[in-house]
Order: sequence, then C-alpha cells, then structure tokens
Amino acid sequence: MTLKNRIEEYFEGFNENEIEKVKEDFNEFIELLDLGKIRSASKVNGKWVINEWVKKGILIGFRIGEVVDYSGNGNSFYDKDTYPVKKFNDATRRIVPGGTSLRKGSFIEEGVIVMPPSYVNVGAYVDTKTLLDSNVLVGSCAQVGKNCHISAGVQIGGVLEPVNSSPVIIEDNCFVGGNSGIYEGVLIRENAVISSGVVITASTPIYDIVNEEVITKNEFGVLEIPSNAVVVPGSRPIKTDFATLNNLSISTPIIVKYRDNSTNVKLSLEDALR
Repeated sequence: MTLKNRIEEYFEGFNENEIEKVKEDFNEFIELLDLGKIRSASKVNGKWVINEWVKKGILIGFRIGEVVDYSGNGNSFYDKDTYPVKKFNDATRRIVPGGTSLRKGSFIEEGVIVMPPSYVNVGAYVDTKTLLDSNVLVGSCAQVGKNCHISAGVQIGGVLEPVNSSPVIIEDNCFVGGNSGIYEGVLIRENAVISSGVVITASTPIYDIVNEEVITKNEFGVLEIPSNAVVVPGSRPIKTDFATLNNLSISTPIIVKYRDNSTNVKLSLEDALR
C-alpha cells in the first residue's frame, strides 16, 4: 500500500493501537512535504490539480499531534509537536532575522528571500527567487511561483478544509502590491500585477475594462486572474435608493491594462533588493 493510500485510510479513522504506525507514516509524509516532493496542488498539463490526500495528511498531523513547549529566549510558545518551526542547513535562502516563522511542512525553495516578520504555514509552497516582504502571511497550502514579489503586508489566505477546496495559487513572475489580500479559490496567472490595496476572493467580480467583460469564478469555484493583467482598486455604484441618495459605492478590482514594457521596467527596479 502506498503512502497516499495509507494517509487516505488514516483520514477515515484509526485505532489507538495503530497510533505509532500512523505517526511513523506521518513523519515520512511531513518530510516529503517539507522538501517539496509532494504538494497540496500541482500543475499538470497546464491545469492546477488539488491533491486532496496531501491536505488529509496535514489534517492528520493536527489530529495526532500533542501540544509541547517550544519556549526559548524569554518567550513562551506552545504548539503541536507534529509542526515545529522549519529549519535550514545551508545559506541558499535568505531568511532575515526579526520575527519570521516558517512552519515545518512548508516548502521554501533555494533563492527565496523572506523579510521579517513573516509567516509561512504548513502545506505552502514558495518557489525560487521569490521575495516575501515584511508582514507577509502565506497561508496553509497556498502556492507561490518563481520570481514573484509579494510586497509588505500582503495576506495570502490558507485553506485546509474541505479537502477539495482550491488554495490560493500565484503563478510565476507575479507582483502583488502592499496590503493586498488574496484569498481562497483565487488563481493568479503568470506575469500578473496586483496593485496595492486590492482584495480578491473567489466571489469577487473582476471588471476587465480592456476586454469589456466581467470575470467571475468558474464551475470549479475558482476565480482566475488572466496572465499579464494589471489589477487596481476601483469602485462601482450601489443602485438602491438609499445608496444613491448617499452616493455610496462598493470596492471592485479592475483590470486597467495588460502588462507591457513600461510595467516591466518599473518592476525590474526591485532586482537590487535581491
């Protein structure tokens, strides 16, 4: 029986006398997840596939874990023993000191830079040469591609349950501006630019003024931001009598253009930071 089969079987339930075997298999699972050899979502033939069994494995870790004391340096911390702080054995990543915490079971590729304080949760995947600026959260199972700039204060939502739900996926070469929020069920295709202060969920309509269309979530519940799209904060009026009387509007992300050479020049200025 494969590790995948065993994880799926444990997820349905196990006896107390099986707990040592469950822990043994979980330790194998978490090491593979920690090394990026398995992922909660992966791209197959151009399409993202949710690996439900990986999410099940993460949830099993919470189920079998015991709360232990991780305190040190005058600080008190208690968490499940199945999810200690992630450790590195070399200098191929730049993790700047000052309050950052990377949980075991997250994958941080070589060449990644993490500015403090930031947090990357279990199941997340951050690919090479991506910059996580200060106060960035990368939630459970979120996938961030190569050469991305995730600016200060960005919140990338996490999701574990239900196990078939789509995590946040940000493909290669994307820029996400400061204090933005990207949440469950959003797929940002490669080279997209998300301006500062944009908040996107799977239920957020995106108004593309270039192609004169409204982008909404697809039949799988995923909202897809097109490749090269430049998304900025906008608003649209609320048309009830009360809203009209009080000149009220609701915030709405707008695609104002698609990435061109001038956009690329502006974004290339960050290279010195790497």
